[in-house]
Amino acid sequence: MLELSGVSKSFHDGESDLQVLANVDLEVLPGDSAALLGSSGSGKSTLLQIAAGLEVPDHGTVRIQGRDLTAMNEPELARLRRRDLGFVFQQFNLLPGLNVQDNILFQRRLNRMPDEDPWVRDLLAGLNLDGILHRPVEVLSGGQQQRVAIARALAHRPQLVFADEPTGNLHDTLSRKVMSLFIRHVEEAGSALLLVTHNRELAALAHRKFRLAEGRLDPVE
Repeated sequence: MLELSGVSKSFHDGESDLQVLANVDLEVLPGDSAALLGSSGSGKSTLLQIAAGLEVPDHGTVRIQGRDLTAMNEPELARLRRRDLGFVFQQFNLLPGLNVQDNILFQRRLNRMPDEDPWVRDLLAGLNLDGILHRPVEVLSGGQQQRVAIARALAHRPQLVFADEPTGNLHDTLSRKVMSLFIRHVEEAGSALLLVTHNRELAALAHRKFRLAEGRLDPVE
């Protein structure tokens, strides 16, 4: 499903090169969920962006469903992201001018999927969004916007979900509920989840945990 091999990445800070990833290997298989832990600035979000094909590594390869992302052109990458990937990043990137329902269904409609099915109904109920579907996203609280972003990422039942601190603005009870939704989607759909979180309790819900420190990725028992 997702395979990173020998991935390295450095940034130049004006005086020297800072290596945030050093020969990182990672495999996330169908039905699997992996949580990335690490201190602020350790490179977790960079690793997630590279894994999703949104940033290019200095060295190494990234494969999704067996395809090398560096060998794909932009239309092919766009098609992959639209059909098979779901994203929840710290900046929600909701579409202004559209209400909650239209934001959630946006990617489903791009993929010519019906607006309603049991999965969508279950998702809306699980995220407590039924009562605000017709509100403009601009008037929502941060927590509400985050739930909309999560629903949009999962609505088209992607094969691979990338989530960067997906529950940062949610209270503990709802955070656990959201993580359970992620894990259940992964298990039911045979998809995969790569998650960045600082919350060890939420990370423990994933099948596997890793810590990123000094550019190296190591499993956490």
